[in-house]
Amino acid sequence: MNAGFQLFGEHILWTDLTGNILSLAVVWLAMRKTMWTWPVQLAGALLLLAASIDAHVPGNALKQILFCALAVYGWLSWTCGTRDDHGLLVRPATARERIVLLAVLVLGTVLVAELFIHLTWLHVAWSPWANAYIFVGSAIATFAQSRALVDFWIIWMLVDLVGVPLAFQSGL
Repeated sequence: MNAGFQLFGEHILWTDLTGNILSLAVVWLAMRKTMWTWPVQLAGALLLLAASIDAHVPGNALKQILFCALAVYGWLSWTCGTRDDHGLLVRPATARERIVLLAVLVLGTVLVAELFIHLTWLHVAWSPWANAYIFVGSAIATFAQSRALVDFWIIWMLVDLVGVPLAFQSGL
């Protein structure tokens, strides 16, 4: 499971590298509104799940399980949204949808952080708030993408402000 290579003194897991490449491909595919977005999302999430388990990052592993479920939901949602002759309707979120997304981000982060603090078997006590924010924010961004809301880009950028430094700190 630890298969990888050395790059600039860092051990790079093949599962992590390939999963992240597929995640970048998802961005490109989503911009083109292709249904391939979702199976590629699922494959990337499964590879990143393996990398997270290998790196002993259970919060990230749970996030990848959630991404698998959201990839299936997104695939079904986009399939329903493209049945007419007009293709997938990509649009900005309404003011009400943005308020709901933000409220879920805040409340979800608090609830998940409390779970991470009290569920010691998850081993995320060293950064429960950051992990909770990444977990909830990632779920919201993927959900917004599945609903064809352009606002998911903003949510992803906000999540990555915390997620990228935390991934480096975790050795991923």
